[in-house]
Formats: sequence, structure tokens, C-alpha cells
Amino acid sequence: MAGKSYTWHLLATDPQLLSWQANGIAVAEAGGKKLCVAKHEGNYRAFAYTCPHAGGIMANGWIDALGNVVCPLHRYRFDSIKGRNTSGEGYHLKTYPMRMDETGLHVGIEVPGIFG
Repeated sequence: MAGKSYTWHLLATDPQLLSWQANGIAVAEAGGKKLCVAKHEGNYRAFAYTCPHAGGIMANGWIDALGNVVCPLHRYRFDSIKGRNTSGEGYHLKTYPMRMDETGLHVGIEVPGIFG
């Protein structure tokens, strides 16, 4: 099974240029997708703008002490790297890989495969 392929999109030449909210989450757009960016323990994480459960706006949530993103609507918690639901309801939040290089902060949007 082959690895995933990504198209890398520049979000900002400097992460401080993103529109950070008081909750430490910024909203960005890349590859035609609206998504959220957060920073936890020095690492940037990108995840879906809406919760997979009931469509809550994840940008209005928060990052807990363990690095989980918490939906403001029903307080479901998701691992901000893998998207796994950590509060037990079984939902999965879409997450995106991120990288920082000399040109800035980038997010990877998966390129659909032959069968995707």
C-alpha cells in the first residue's frame, strides 16, 4: 500500500501573521478548504473547520492541556494530530499534516489517488 500524497499550501510566511483568536486557534483556507490551525507544545496542528458530529465550528472550541481539540457544541474531544475521538463517541475529525520551512508554515492537502 503506497503512502499518501499531499499538495503543500503556504498558510503564512510567519505563523504570527495568521489571525489567531484568543483561544489559540486560527482559521485559514488552503486548497479550497476552510480549516483550523492551532499550536500545542510548540507544534502546529491543522484540523477540520466543523465537527463531524453535529457541525459545531471547531474554531470556537479550544485546545485542552493534552492537545485535544474540543468542540464547543457538545464538548467532544479529538486528538489534534490523528483526529481520533478521545471522549468515546466514535467520531473522527479530519486532520492535516503541517510543516514549517524557510518559506513559512504549510499545510498538506491530500491528493486523491486513482481510486480516491
